[in-house]
Amino acid sequence: MIFSFPGYQILTQLYESMNSEVYRAVRDSDHLPVILKILKQDYPTPAELTRYQQEYELTHLLNLEGVIQVDGLEKYQNSFVLILEDFGGDSLKNWIKIVTSLGQIHAANIIHKDINSANIVLNRETGQLKIIDFGISTRLPREMPMLKAPNVLEGTLAYLSPEQTGRMNRSLDYRTDFYSLGVTFYELLTHQLPFATKDDLELIHCHIAQLPVPPHAINPTIPRPLSEMVMKLMAKNAEDRYQSALGLKYDLEQISANLTDLSGFQLAQQDISSALTILRIRIE
Repeated sequence: MIFSFPGYQILTQLYESMNSEVYRAVRDSDHLPVILKILKQDYPTPAELTRYQQEYELTHLLNLEGVIQVDGLEKYQNSFVLILEDFGGDSLKNWIKIVTSLGQIHAANIIHKDINSANIVLNRETGQLKIIDFGISTRLPREMPMLKAPNVLEGTLAYLSPEQTGRMNRSLDYRTDFYSLGVTFYELLTHQLPFATKDDLELIHCHIAQLPVPPHAINPTIPRPLSEMVMKLMAKNAEDRYQSALGLKYDLEQISANLTDLSGFQLAQQDISSALTILRIRIE
Protein backbone atom coordinates (compact mmCIF):
# COMPACT_ATOMS: atom_id res chain seq x y z
CA MET A 1 0.00 0.00 0.00
CA ILE A 2 1.38 3.43 -0.98
CA PHE A 3 1.93 5.57 2.08
CA SER A 4 0.75 9.17 2.47
CA PHE A 5 3.04 12.00 3.50
CA PRO A 6 1.70 15.48 4.40
CA GLY A 7 2.65 18.15 1.90
CA TYR A 8 3.38 15.72 -0.92
CA GLN A 9 1.33 13.99 -3.59
CA ILE A 10 2.56 10.42 -3.99
CA LEU A 11 2.62 9.36 -7.65
CA THR A 12 4.10 5.87 -7.79
CA GLN A 13 6.39 3.42 -6.03
CA LEU A 14 9.76 3.15 -7.75
CA TYR A 15 11.58 0.59 -5.66
CA GLU A 16 11.21 -1.67 -2.64
CA SER A 17 13.89 -3.55 -0.75
CA MET A 18 13.95 -5.43 2.54
CA ASN A 19 14.64 -2.20 4.41
CA SER A 20 13.20 0.72 2.47
CA GLU A 21 10.63 1.94 -0.03
CA VAL A 22 11.18 4.62 -2.67
CA TYR A 23 8.40 6.74 -4.17
CA ARG A 24 8.09 9.40 -6.84
CA ALA A 25 6.09 12.39 -5.59
CA VAL A 26 5.30 16.07 -6.11
CA ARG A 27 5.63 18.68 -3.36
CA ASP A 28 2.40 20.61 -2.87
CA SER A 29 4.01 23.96 -2.04
CA ASP A 30 5.91 24.44 -5.31
CA HIS A 31 4.92 21.41 -7.45
CA LEU A 32 8.55 20.22 -7.40
CA PRO A 33 9.06 16.57 -8.46
CA VAL A 34 10.89 14.68 -5.72
CA ILE A 35 11.88 11.18 -4.67
CA LEU A 36 10.85 10.04 -1.17
CA LYS A 37 12.76 7.25 0.55
CA ILE A 38 11.39 5.77 3.79
CA LEU A 39 12.27 2.88 6.07
CA LYS A 40 9.76 0.04 5.85
CA GLN A 41 9.72 -0.81 9.54
CA ASP A 42 7.07 0.83 11.73
CA TYR A 43 9.59 0.97 14.56
CA PRO A 44 13.11 1.29 13.10
CA THR A 45 16.08 0.59 15.34
CA PRO A 46 18.35 3.45 16.45
CA ALA A 47 21.02 2.07 14.09
CA GLU A 48 18.63 2.24 11.11
CA LEU A 49 17.67 5.81 11.97
CA THR A 50 21.34 6.76 12.30
CA ARG A 51 22.00 5.22 8.88
CA TYR A 52 19.36 7.48 7.31
CA GLN A 53 20.82 10.52 9.02
CA GLN A 54 24.26 9.55 7.73
CA GLU A 55 22.93 9.07 4.22
CA TYR A 56 21.45 12.57 4.36
CA GLU A 57 24.63 14.16 5.74
CA LEU A 58 27.03 12.45 3.30
CA THR A 59 24.84 13.03 0.25
CA HIS A 60 24.36 16.67 1.27
CA LEU A 61 28.14 17.00 1.63
CA LEU A 62 28.77 15.80 -1.94
CA ASN A 63 27.67 18.72 -4.08
CA LEU A 64 28.57 16.95 -7.31
CA GLU A 65 26.78 16.79 -10.64
CA GLY A 66 27.07 13.02 -10.67
CA VAL A 67 25.56 12.47 -7.21
CA ILE A 68 21.87 12.76 -6.43
CA GLN A 69 21.03 15.84 -4.35
CA VAL A 70 19.05 15.79 -1.11
CA ASP A 71 16.37 18.34 -0.30
CA GLY A 72 15.72 17.37 3.29
CA LEU A 73 15.24 14.78 5.99
CA GLU A 74 11.88 14.93 7.76
CA LYS A 75 10.28 13.05 10.62
CA TYR A 76 7.49 10.61 9.71
CA GLN A 77 5.75 8.82 12.57
CA ASN A 78 8.58 6.82 14.22
CA SER A 79 10.92 7.13 11.26
CA PHE A 80 12.44 9.53 8.74
CA VAL A 81 11.65 10.39 5.13
CA LEU A 82 14.64 11.26 2.96
CA ILE A 83 13.67 13.80 0.28
CA LEU A 84 15.79 13.58 -2.88
CA GLU A 85 15.81 15.35 -6.22
CA ASP A 86 13.84 13.71 -9.01
CA PHE A 87 15.64 14.25 -12.31
CA GLY A 88 13.64 11.62 -14.19
CA GLY A 89 16.05 8.72 -13.72
CA ASP A 90 15.54 4.97 -13.89
CA SER A 91 17.71 2.13 -12.57
CA LEU A 92 20.84 1.84 -14.66
CA LYS A 93 21.50 -1.48 -16.42
CA ASN A 94 23.23 -0.45 -19.60
CA TRP A 95 25.49 2.50 -18.97
CA ILE A 96 29.12 2.83 -17.97
CA LYS A 97 29.65 6.58 -17.56
CA ILE A 98 29.60 6.11 -13.83
CA VAL A 99 33.39 6.12 -13.63
CA THR A 100 33.85 9.89 -13.60
CA SER A 101 31.30 10.35 -10.83
CA LEU A 102 32.79 7.51 -8.79
CA GLY A 103 36.21 9.10 -9.14
CA GLN A 104 34.81 12.38 -7.80
CA ILE A 105 33.31 10.56 -4.83
CA HIS A 106 36.65 8.92 -4.08
CA ALA A 107 38.40 12.26 -4.45
CA ALA A 108 36.13 13.53 -1.67
CA ASN A 109 37.53 10.71 0.53
CA ILE A 110 34.27 8.77 0.55
CA ILE A 111 33.88 5.04 -0.09
CA HIS A 112 30.39 4.29 -1.40
CA LYS A 113 30.38 0.56 -0.43
CA ASP A 114 27.16 -0.32 -2.29
CA ILE A 115 27.78 0.26 -6.00
CA ASN A 116 25.33 -1.84 -8.02
CA SER A 117 22.98 -1.48 -10.97
CA ALA A 118 20.08 -0.32 -8.77
CA ASN A 119 22.14 2.52 -7.27
CA ILE A 120 23.14 4.04 -10.61
CA VAL A 121 20.34 5.89 -12.36
CA LEU A 122 20.11 7.42 -15.81
CA ASN A 123 17.78 9.96 -17.37
CA ARG A 124 17.57 8.62 -20.90
CA GLU A 125 16.26 11.93 -22.29
CA THR A 126 18.93 14.23 -20.86
CA GLY A 127 21.78 11.74 -20.47
CA GLN A 128 22.23 12.71 -16.82
CA LEU A 129 23.66 9.97 -14.64
CA LYS A 130 23.51 9.88 -10.85
CA ILE A 131 24.85 7.70 -8.06
CA ILE A 132 22.42 7.19 -5.19
CA ASP A 133 22.15 5.53 -1.74
CA PHE A 134 24.95 6.61 0.58
CA GLY A 135 23.40 4.85 3.57
CA ILE A 136 26.47 2.73 4.38
CA SER A 137 29.12 4.99 2.88
CA THR A 138 32.04 6.21 4.96
CA ARG A 139 34.36 9.20 4.93
CA LEU A 140 37.26 7.18 6.25
CA PRO A 141 40.01 6.44 3.70
CA ARG A 142 40.30 2.91 5.15
CA GLU A 143 38.39 0.75 7.61
CA MET A 144 38.59 -2.83 8.86
CA PRO A 145 35.34 -4.74 8.23
CA MET A 146 34.13 -6.94 11.08
CA LEU A 147 33.13 -10.56 10.57
CA LYS A 148 29.34 -10.68 10.30
CA ALA A 149 26.68 -13.22 9.44
CA PRO A 150 25.75 -13.18 5.71
CA ASN A 151 22.27 -11.80 6.44
CA VAL A 152 23.65 -8.71 8.21
CA LEU A 153 26.50 -7.78 5.86
CA GLU A 154 26.55 -4.18 4.71
CA GLY A 155 25.98 -3.75 0.99
CA THR A 156 24.33 -5.86 -1.69
CA LEU A 157 25.78 -9.34 -1.41
CA ALA A 158 25.85 -10.12 -5.15
CA TYR A 159 28.15 -7.11 -5.70
CA LEU A 160 30.27 -7.28 -2.53
CA SER A 161 34.06 -7.24 -2.76
CA PRO A 162 36.03 -10.03 -1.05
CA GLU A 163 37.38 -7.66 1.59
CA GLN A 164 33.93 -6.20 2.28
CA THR A 165 32.71 -9.64 3.39
CA GLY A 166 34.90 -9.28 6.49
CA ARG A 167 36.54 -12.64 5.83
CA MET A 168 39.80 -11.46 4.28
CA ASN A 169 41.48 -9.91 7.36
CA ARG A 170 42.38 -6.80 5.44
CA SER A 171 41.35 -3.15 5.45
CA LEU A 172 38.74 -1.67 3.18
CA ASP A 173 39.45 1.27 0.87
CA TYR A 174 38.02 2.88 -2.26
CA ARG A 175 39.02 -0.12 -4.39
CA THR A 176 36.11 -2.08 -2.94
CA ASP A 177 33.90 0.16 -5.12
CA PHE A 178 35.87 -0.90 -8.21
CA TYR A 179 35.07 -4.56 -7.53
CA SER A 180 31.36 -3.76 -7.16
CA LEU A 181 31.55 -1.68 -10.33
CA GLY A 182 33.11 -4.66 -12.10
CA VAL A 183 30.16 -6.83 -11.09
CA THR A 184 27.82 -4.12 -12.40
CA PHE A 185 29.67 -3.97 -15.73
CA TYR A 186 29.64 -7.78 -15.92
CA GLU A 187 25.87 -7.71 -15.50
CA LEU A 188 25.59 -4.98 -18.11
CA LEU A 189 27.58 -6.93 -20.68
CA THR A 190 26.28 -10.46 -20.09
CA HIS A 191 22.79 -9.79 -18.66
CA GLN A 192 23.64 -12.03 -15.73
CA LEU A 193 25.56 -11.81 -12.47
CA PRO A 194 29.01 -13.42 -12.31
CA PHE A 195 27.92 -15.88 -9.61
CA ALA A 196 24.49 -17.42 -10.01
CA THR A 197 24.11 -19.07 -6.62
CA LYS A 198 21.37 -17.87 -4.26
CA ASP A 199 23.05 -19.36 -1.19
CA ASP A 200 24.61 -16.56 0.84
CA LEU A 201 27.58 -18.54 2.17
CA GLU A 202 28.34 -19.98 -1.24
CA LEU A 203 28.15 -16.51 -2.77
CA ILE A 204 30.64 -15.18 -0.22
CA HIS A 205 32.97 -18.08 -1.08
CA CYS A 206 32.63 -17.24 -4.79
CA HIS A 207 33.59 -13.62 -4.20
CA ILE A 208 36.63 -14.67 -2.21
CA ALA A 209 37.92 -17.68 -4.14
CA GLN A 210 36.14 -18.36 -7.44
CA LEU A 211 36.85 -16.66 -10.76
CA PRO A 212 33.79 -15.89 -12.90
CA VAL A 213 33.53 -16.93 -16.53
CA PRO A 214 34.97 -14.01 -18.55
CA PRO A 215 32.26 -11.96 -20.31
CA HIS A 216 33.69 -12.63 -23.78
CA ALA A 217 33.37 -16.38 -23.14
CA ILE A 218 29.65 -15.89 -22.53
CA ASN A 219 29.13 -13.51 -25.44
CA PRO A 220 31.87 -13.67 -28.13
CA THR A 221 30.77 -10.29 -29.54
CA ILE A 222 32.10 -8.55 -26.43
CA PRO A 223 35.54 -7.06 -27.24
CA ARG A 224 38.29 -8.95 -25.46
CA PRO A 225 39.86 -5.81 -23.88
CA LEU A 226 36.48 -4.82 -22.45
CA SER A 227 36.04 -8.31 -21.02
CA GLU A 228 39.54 -8.19 -19.53
CA MET A 229 38.85 -4.74 -18.06
CA VAL A 230 35.83 -6.12 -16.20
CA MET A 231 37.85 -9.07 -14.94
CA LYS A 232 40.56 -6.71 -13.72
CA LEU A 233 37.98 -4.70 -11.79
CA MET A 234 36.81 -7.94 -10.19
CA ALA A 235 40.27 -9.13 -9.14
CA LYS A 236 40.23 -10.80 -5.72
CA ASN A 237 43.11 -8.68 -4.43
CA ALA A 238 42.60 -4.94 -4.43
CA GLU A 239 46.17 -4.42 -5.63
CA ASP A 240 45.33 -6.26 -8.86
CA ARG A 241 42.34 -4.07 -9.68
CA TYR A 242 42.39 -0.61 -11.19
CA GLN A 243 44.00 1.81 -8.78
CA SER A 244 42.28 4.97 -10.00
CA ALA A 245 39.09 6.05 -11.70
CA LEU A 246 41.19 8.08 -14.15
CA GLY A 247 43.02 4.98 -15.33
CA LEU A 248 39.77 3.12 -15.78
CA LYS A 249 38.18 6.05 -17.60
CA TYR A 250 41.15 6.26 -19.98
CA ASP A 251 40.81 2.59 -20.91
CA LEU A 252 37.06 2.92 -21.44
CA GLU A 253 37.58 5.90 -23.71
CA GLN A 254 40.26 4.09 -25.72
CA ILE A 255 38.14 0.96 -26.12
CA SER A 256 35.11 3.02 -27.14
CA ALA A 257 37.06 5.02 -29.72
CA ASN A 258 38.85 2.03 -31.26
CA LEU A 259 36.31 -0.78 -31.27
CA THR A 260 37.22 -1.74 -34.85
CA ASP A 261 40.93 -2.16 -34.04
CA LEU A 262 41.92 -3.14 -30.52
CA SER A 263 44.88 -5.31 -31.50
CA GLY A 264 47.76 -4.80 -29.13
CA PHE A 265 45.72 -2.71 -26.66
CA GLN A 266 47.05 -3.03 -23.12
CA LEU A 267 45.02 -2.24 -20.03
CA ALA A 268 45.93 0.12 -17.21
CA GLN A 269 48.80 1.90 -18.99
CA GLN A 270 47.56 5.21 -17.55
CA ASP A 271 46.46 3.80 -14.20
CA ILE A 272 48.27 5.62 -11.40
CA SER A 273 47.76 4.41 -7.85
CA SER A 274 45.99 6.66 -5.38
CA ALA A 275 47.84 4.99 -2.49
CA LEU A 276 49.97 8.08 -1.87
CA THR A 277 46.82 10.17 -1.58
CA ILE A 278 45.39 7.76 0.99
CA LEU A 279 48.66 7.81 2.93
CA ARG A 280 48.70 11.61 2.94
CA ILE A 281 45.12 11.78 4.21
CA ARG A 282 45.86 9.34 7.04
CA ILE A 283 48.94 11.29 8.15
CA GLU A 284 47.11 14.60 8.15
